[in-house]
Amino acid sequence: MASERPLLRPPSRRASACRAAHRDLRNAGVARLRATIAPRTRHARVRATPQPARLDTLTLVNALLLGIVEGLTEFLPVSSTGHLIVAGSLLGVTGERAKVFEIAIQSGAMLAVVWEYRARFGHAIAGLGSDPVARRFARNLAIAFVPAAALGYLAGPAIKAALFAPVPVAIAFVAGAFVILWAERRQRERPASVRVAEVDDMTALDALKVGVAQAFALIPGTSRSGATIIGGMLFGLSRKAATEFSFFLAVPTLVVAGAYSLWRSRDTLSSADLPAFAVGFAASFVFAFLCIRWLIRYVSRHDFVPFAWYRIAFGAVILVTAWTGLVRWD
Repeated sequence: MASERPLLRPPSRRASACRAAHRDLRNAGVARLRATIAPRTRHARVRATPQPARLDTLTLVNALLLGIVEGLTEFLPVSSTGHLIVAGSLLGVTGERAKVFEIAIQSGAMLAVVWEYRARFGHAIAGLGSDPVARRFARNLAIAFVPAAALGYLAGPAIKAALFAPVPVAIAFVAGAFVILWAERRQRERPASVRVAEVDDMTALDALKVGVAQAFALIPGTSRSGATIIGGMLFGLSRKAATEFSFFLAVPTLVVAGAYSLWRSRDTLSSADLPAFAVGFAASFVFAFLCIRWLIRYVSRHDFVPFAWYRIAFGAVILVTAWTGLVRWD
């Protein structure tokens, strides 16, 4: 039988050469294309590298608004922390970094007290070695500072985790309002209960009582100034003496609390936050300074009853909107 023809012919030498030339040409073209686009690709990759987030105008506006809120409320018996929690929830400024920002702007309010009473603090520091009035003033501040500092160190993080939310703040607002109304009524009906007219007349026991009252202000919505002023009035201080001692006590309290909180939150801080912190700090200083001067004049002629009604109204709005679902408070 004759042999069968193969189904496929082996490629000729000419065809093989053409295929090899075509392959070489294609490889050369790919190499030139890669060489052309490689710099652009590398440049694109460099541009795509994540950069630190830059603060935009909205962030700075939020910082300004929160700084104003802090400055206006720090020394009034209405709870600056409570207002910051509510305002932060509305503005979307929440979380650990918001708490650090709160400490920063509280430092601005504290500096306003130091500036307003710089002569008094200077006299106290200069007279520690020889002036008994200066020593008594410094001693009373130290005694009043201890209770809140101790409780804050032991239970501060737990309190923040459990109660730093608008609804608990609203409940504290309303409860604190009734304490203010009770204290003012008591002082009107029993004017003889006022036995300390000036800060320099305070005893160590008076300072300790005010310090214990300040410890209650660790509950957000209670108000540090409200606790110290109203507590002082209940313990026999005049409205003026209680208000001024509350100003003075704010300095060591806010300095130590701020330094401790900043140290604990040091890993959350970034240089990108500095512009917002600076804006909030400056706004807090200016408005706290104006508020201090206004409040000194106010307490010489009026009581704190209007602030109690404000607290009730403010707290009621938060509670009603939360329970009806009109506002989702986070």
